[in-house]
Amino acid sequence: MTLGASHNKPDQPDVTVFRKDETLDRLAQTFNVAQFVSFAPTAGGPAQQFCRITGFEANHQFESVADAIQALFERSAEGTVNVRSFSADQSQSRDFIYGVDTAAAAVTAVERMADEGAFTIVNETIDVSDGGVSGVVMGDIVEFRPDMTPRGVEKPGFARLPTDGAVQLFKTVYGVDVDFSHGRNGRLEFSLHPRPRGWKKDNVIFWEHSEDFLPTGLVKAEWPNDFSRMIGDKAYGLLIADINGFPVPRTTVISRRVAPFSFGRATGLEEVWIRTSPREQVPGKFTTARGWQDPFALLQAEDPDGTAISSVLSQRGVAAQWSGAAIETSSGVLVVEGIKGTGDRFMVGLADPEPVPDGILARVRDVHDRLLGALGATRFEWVFDGAEVWIVQLHSGASVSDGDIIVPGDVGEWVDFDVSQGLEALRSLSSSLKPDTGITLDRRIGLTSHLADVLRKAGVPARVRAR
Repeated sequence: MTLGASHNKPDQPDVTVFRKDETLDRLAQTFNVAQFVSFAPTAGGPAQQFCRITGFEANHQFESVADAIQALFERSAEGTVNVRSFSADQSQSRDFIYGVDTAAAAVTAVERMADEGAFTIVNETIDVSDGGVSGVVMGDIVEFRPDMTPRGVEKPGFARLPTDGAVQLFKTVYGVDVDFSHGRNGRLEFSLHPRPRGWKKDNVIFWEHSEDFLPTGLVKAEWPNDFSRMIGDKAYGLLIADINGFPVPRTTVISRRVAPFSFGRATGLEEVWIRTSPREQVPGKFTTARGWQDPFALLQAEDPDGTAISSVLSQRGVAAQWSGAAIETSSGVLVVEGIKGTGDRFMVGLADPEPVPDGILARVRDVHDRLLGALGATRFEWVFDGAEVWIVQLHSGASVSDGDIIVPGDVGEWVDFDVSQGLEALRSLSSSLKPDTGITLDRRIGLTSHLADVLRKAGVPARVRAR
């Protein structure tokens, strides 16, 4: 097959089929691509076809296969390359060797594949587990995740955002301006990296561009997903709130996987709160404290094996007149609960909710209505400073609770629980119950409290004792 050859029957429309490396060369005319060099099999051995290597003009011709691959090695950020072979008339790869760590070994692989009649592409290895993300943009949707190639969106766990929201998120977390304009009327596969990659030395590499396009409807953020787990559930929820224009106190995220990043607004106070941000919500288990603490000592003390807490948040305090939380019940009713001053004691069940003034209730309900329109059903913790309702925690989805039914369910046995025993006792009981057993609380608790969250997370049928 010749480059750009037409493969069609006489009664079919003309279709141009590009060889795999020619497609990559065409992509590189517009986009940043992983550095590569390609070869065709000939009677005299591998013959160079295309290349994109930093410091050389596009498709620079090297004197030998060894020279081309050596130049690629010297400019590979990971110090390794991949070698893939393919047939001229098939898009699928044949042999694929990942992470070749010497130029000599790569040359040997190319020569062997050429002897077998295969074309080859040698490209720099791109580490997809470097704290960046890979994904696909199509129209008004971006789907992405860490630790996988762009094909990772074919498996559960990817994050999905409107394109403009994803661009803003990437700018906040990575400091990178991403141009997705070519995906507005087509499909783009990409990967984003904390350090520059590719032949143009940019933080974003594009892997494939097609004219395929499926119209997309309204997209709303949902989590947990693999990206929210990487930066922490609290961090992701607050970031989503900030991206959508809601008041979030100025927050710095100190993460295990990515460099520190900040977002949110000044609150008028210079004090800070320290909040641990687990991979997924674990109500009330890890530290939230007023005042600065060593985040590294906190991580070591509460998550020494590094599997539960993704990050620590340093968040500006709010001059709290009232604090509380709001959830939407299973019947669609908004429940707003709160307490004068800071709400930490209320959230862990050490203080009962107080009647929230009507004016503040109206402000919180307005925030809920706007969140509902932007994100769908959510649950959030709030602080009112006399002028603004601040969001200090945000979670996706409605609650299963309604009235005195914390978690619905029919079971054969009910175990009584004294609420005064506290959060950790309830967590322990919930995790140790026999099957077909539920929990009856001795008194009403806040539906928005961490006590109720523990029961909902555990999925244990739970109710308040009839009075």
